[in-house]
Amino acid sequence: MARIRFEFDGQTLEADMLDTASAKAIAAKLPYEARVMTWGDEVYFDVPVETPREADAREIMQPGDIAYWLGGPCIAIGFGRTPVSRGDEIRLASPANVFAKATSDVKALKSVKSGSRVKVSLVK
Repeated sequence: MARIRFEFDGQTLEADMLDTASAKAIAAKLPYEARVMTWGDEVYFDVPVETPREADAREIMQPGDIAYWLGGPCIAIGFGRTPVSRGDEIRLASPANVFAKATSDVKALKSVKSGSRVKVSLVK
């Protein structure tokens, strides 16, 4: 599949998209821009896509997982503890479809502020 790029204020994150229905639906809507929100050590932002929950949707993410959160619908990138985490896990508010894997350390997103903008595009 393709590679996706997230350009935050002064911060860029790229991820390899997986071969999933969510990844295909998101890729078809790129590029777009959104306003970032934060929730603990998670950034999330609206995505103009509606796709169903996939069989392997989950709440607990691994570092680098990029997820389509059906509750928004939003793209959610967890990089540490959220208000619902137990211990050091990366836990989203509810199950989400993992659609990409970051190619660099997502902890760099700690500096991204709520209210900033993100541009989401495919890497050419």
